[in-house]
Amino acid sequence: MLNINLATFISRAITLIIAFTIHEFAHAWTANYFGDSTPRINRRLTLNPLAHLDPIGSLMLLLVGFGWAKPVPVNPYTLRQRAPSALMWVSLAGPLSNFLLALISAIPFQLGLVTVNDVLIYFGSESNLLPTAAGFLFDFMTINLVLALFNLIPIPPLDGDKIAEFFMPDSWKRVTAKIRPYGPMILILLFMVGPRIGIDLLGWIIREPLYFLMNVLIGI
Repeated sequence: MLNINLATFISRAITLIIAFTIHEFAHAWTANYFGDSTPRINRRLTLNPLAHLDPIGSLMLLLVGFGWAKPVPVNPYTLRQRAPSALMWVSLAGPLSNFLLALISAIPFQLGLVTVNDVLIYFGSESNLLPTAAGFLFDFMTINLVLALFNLIPIPPLDGDKIAEFFMPDSWKRVTAKIRPYGPMILILLFMVGPRIGIDLLGWIIREPLYFLMNVLIGI
């Protein structure tokens, strides 16, 4: 069990560095593209992981397989002045980058360089000190897909909030503006408390799309 945990720890650590860095850089690059200098001023327009990783969020990913990075600061007013859809594209850039990383990790499976059977052998073994190529690619794909799907949930402060807001009528926007300050509390209730009382809403929202995407990408 210790060996499996060590291999998983290493796999998650590498995934954390790549997935979170690319996700936040995608936000920063897109905001900069639309003329918002805020990410550049705050030194977030970089692929240096140290600029993006959050200590607590990183530790959570390593220990439980899910965490977060430091949000990229942007100026919504500047973005909306540049283009009405700019803030939506900035928000969408992060999840899209994780989907792209998941697609890249599926290429070796599609080419037959690694197989689903290799993944099953890896997770069925208790002697792994280091992740195998198949094990790492599977972890990398899964975590990136979960990050993308989770961030698309339209609850603040997730990216999905600003994405959904762009398509809302004005009357809905006024309602969501009143709810927005309670977004983190709602997430905690859904993600932490819900499953303990038999309401795994977030799991249901993420699980079915995840299974579908994994089946499309590698047939599992």
